[in-house]
Amino acid sequence: MQLLQPSGWAQAKGYANGIKARGAMVFVGGQIGWNAQQQFESDDFIAQTRQTLLNVRAVLHEAGAGPEHMVRMTWYIVDRDEYNARLKELGAAYREVMGRHFPAMTCVQVAALVESRAKVEIEVTGVVPE
Repeated sequence: MQLLQPSGWAQAKGYANGIKARGAMVFVGGQIGWNAQQQFESDDFIAQTRQTLLNVRAVLHEAGAGPEHMVRMTWYIVDRDEYNARLKELGAAYREVMGRHFPAMTCVQVAALVESRAKVEIEVTGVVPE
């Protein structure tokens, strides 16, 4: 994998501007903050995000991949203000589950998610070198 950082651009913090990769593609459908039995254990944003990331990691593992193979993440959140207010906690939860691998990332606020208790949904694209 090659990080894409255009000359003269400020360094991205917590994500990459782009990544170039070759290999087997892995697509992780939108994961939310419930457990393997599809039950929410918390309504807290950080707790749900941590569980969501654990779910993403579990699906990657099924493909023989890990967080280091992620090239793209899309986050859907229901409360942008809470996301911004809790960035320090969010970063700690992310690093705990995913380490220090930061793919190209997009985060958008949505009016609601399909599961009414869900506060975050994350989809991922990974590339496992052949």
